[in-house]
Amino acid sequence: MQHIKKIVAIGPESTGKSSLCEGLARHFKSVWAREYAREYLKKHGTKYVYENLDAIAEGQIAEEETALKNTNAGSPLFIDTDLQVIKVWSEYVFNKCNSKILTQIAHRKYDLYLLCNTDLPWVKDELREYPDLKTREKLFRYYKDLLVNQHVPWVTISGQNDERLQQAIYATQKLLH
Repeated sequence: MQHIKKIVAIGPESTGKSSLCEGLARHFKSVWAREYAREYLKKHGTKYVYENLDAIAEGQIAEEETALKNTNAGSPLFIDTDLQVIKVWSEYVFNKCNSKILTQIAHRKYDLYLLCNTDLPWVKDELREYPDLKTREKLFRYYKDLLVNQHVPWVTISGQNDERLQQAIYATQKLLH
């Protein structure tokens, strides 16, 4: 069976991760795994505690596994955030991360990260917490440091919507060929 390439969009909130994954899935006629945290917070409310992150991590894994089962061999799978995002979120908000999440991060394998830059305007919604650019840029640097210190290839995605999509298509095509 042919290996399905898994491509993850990560970065601070309101950097176009969901739109990017949706556009990539459409372009490559594939599927994408949605960010489970949004679904969880819509269902359970936006007042979360550290202990909720385990359930969010489990839901994210289930979302990825379901999408993987629905991905045709040879097609890439696009993932809107992975457990690295939950790790960053946990460390930023609670100054710690559960060892179960860290263990899962060590065992889950991906083929490419798309680091979404903060150069899109922040769009308010009921789940977003950090509208100020300084905080978003700080989180972006945190993600970048994380990616620099691991072995999976990654690219920074910048610019406006179509420009971002074209950069991500190019990076994905390079990975696939």
